[in-house]
Amino acid sequence: MLRLLALGLYAMLLSPGFLRVIYKCCVSSNVRRGIVYGDQPRNRLDLYLPKNRDGSKPVVVFVTGGAWIIGYKGWGALLGLQLAERDIIVASLDYRNFPQGTISNMIEDVSRGISFVCKNIAEYGGDPNRIYLIGQSAGAHISSCALFQQAIKESEGESTSWSVSQIKAYFGLSGAYNLPNLVEHFDRRGLHRSIFLSMMEGEESLKRFSPEIFIEDINVRNAVSTLPHILIFHGTADISIPPDASITFVETLKKLGARAELILYEGKTHTDLFVQDPLRGGKDEMFDYIVDYIHAGDVDALAKVATAPPRKRLCSEPLLKLAGMVSPF
Repeated sequence: MLRLLALGLYAMLLSPGFLRVIYKCCVSSNVRRGIVYGDQPRNRLDLYLPKNRDGSKPVVVFVTGGAWIIGYKGWGALLGLQLAERDIIVASLDYRNFPQGTISNMIEDVSRGISFVCKNIAEYGGDPNRIYLIGQSAGAHISSCALFQQAIKESEGESTSWSVSQIKAYFGLSGAYNLPNLVEHFDRRGLHRSIFLSMMEGEESLKRFSPEIFIEDINVRNAVSTLPHILIFHGTADISIPPDASITFVETLKKLGARAELILYEGKTHTDLFVQDPLRGGKDEMFDYIVDYIHAGDVDALAKVATAPPRKRLCSEPLLKLAGMVSPF
């Protein structure tokens, strides 16, 4: 109950910024909401398009977090709007939440959404050869499972609707990649063990849905070489998912020969990187890194980014600091 009250206060303090984002989404002619990508409940995505439609644009497929229970494509609105201002198309995916679905359904939905974007994004001005996958928190777990499972299927010669080769890089923000190591931690944080195990289809399935673990299986090692560049971000002050979750994941990937990098942000919490910092506007180390990475090699795009006006502040600093103090995350 205390965490629920803290969540309400946190949302209330940040509401001036959230309301601005909602308003911009509602009035913008560059946002396409509720595009159907599959036949299951919540198989919908929102597209955030740049104002400048000249040439093919790089594309980000974003998978939002939400503790596998409250994930919603709208949580990607701020990221979508801000990346679109930097000439990047963003597709923010919905997927079935628990108890509407379990982890297998979530991974299936995300994979279907990625497939839809790969096949159809050219109609919206996107470059199907420059697609990047970003997942945040639970979304980082789901999207990494979808990516790694796809790589395994391809390495085994299975017919698939999209290819790992179409994903130029994977960005994981504050994610969970080794579930057995986190069960007790989540239980202490309020995500009760029984509920979590129900989401993950039982204790015996935890390893099957842990990318850090199943990618070590000697029978699927060939899949590692097909993975794109993997970049993992985490705040050192994250108490929702400890930074060790990302540290050990990257260590494992490197040991297996994958191209993987870890970027830690000192003193940043679970929500700083994805909520407070973007609402703060101005320069943002992680956001700028992602934008520069996506536009790398495109001199004209980088020049536009360098001369673009700074992102607007959407919430006052006192409210952001208070929100950080009461955050239940």
